[in-house]
Amino acid sequence: MSRAVVLVTGADLAAEALALLGDYEVVFAGKTPTEDDIVALCQRHDPSAIIVRYSKVGAAAMDAAPSLKVISKHGSGTDTIDKVAAKARGIEVVAAVGANAAAVAEQAVALLLACAKSVVTLDHRMRTGHWDKATHKSVELEGRTVGVIGLGAIGLRFAKVADAMGMRVLGFDPFAKDLPTHIEAVDLDTIWRSADAISLHCPLTPDNARLLDASTLSACKRGVIVVNTARGGLIDEAALLDAVRSGQVAGAGLDSFAVEPMTAPHPFHDEPRIVLSPHIGGVTADAYVKMGVAAARNALAVLAKGATGSRAPAAAAATGAPS
Repeated sequence: MSRAVVLVTGADLAAEALALLGDYEVVFAGKTPTEDDIVALCQRHDPSAIIVRYSKVGAAAMDAAPSLKVISKHGSGTDTIDKVAAKARGIEVVAAVGANAAAVAEQAVALLLACAKSVVTLDHRMRTGHWDKATHKSVELEGRTVGVIGLGAIGLRFAKVADAMGMRVLGFDPFAKDLPTHIEAVDLDTIWRSADAISLHCPLTPDNARLLDASTLSACKRGVIVVNTARGGLIDEAALLDAVRSGQVAGAGLDSFAVEPMTAPHPFHDEPRIVLSPHIGGVTADAYVKMGVAAARNALAVLAKGATGSRAPAAAAATGAPS
């Protein structure tokens, strides 16, 4: 009798996670699978679970896998999964919340410091023979105000480091409760008005897409630093570039982009005050294991409790889904 299948939308999974999935056949989609690739693999293997690393998982993939019971994110952000379609079909969506929190928070701190201290620009200047000690002044973060938007595991870690550096921490998250005393809960208008730096740590939703646009950026303090290690869709990239060029934004540290992977040439490439990294905030050796293990355990937990359950028929489920 053939084993049930777990489809991984990537080329690999941590050995520790694979060990947990020993009772299943694990199928890998490859390094850069497309949505069509995922649908084809679902048609071929009818997985009971999908562990999502790359690409999107939409209704077509779900309908191609009648046995599918759970979609488990290898990380915390589930915006690449059609959650409405999954709910309509009785498929659970779970995430490895907090598994990469330390890694992403550290990347956000690194990008903040890189912008405040002109790390990339000064490195380039020195390599081309310049010594700017007499002319360059960096930004001192102690005593400055940082606005943290999104106070989940990552945002809270970032805020703790910012507080340790002597920064005043303003936080916005309508769902956060029992915040530590070093975070002052405020509304977004207060963050735009008061923050010397803004760090994004919220999920991307239809309500907050392009949260930072020409209007909100113009409401910010002149010379604000923007950091984004969350999702690229939170920022209107053209508006951010204009704001950097005008000096309204002093610098931006970005690990997430509207279109990934970023293709060259890109308008950001010619702007030295924008520091770029290829969405690797959560990509560390430790986080790779933590996310893989959490994704596998989450999938197995759903499969175990649903062993005797039934999935909603796709046709019936579709009638209740919004158009």
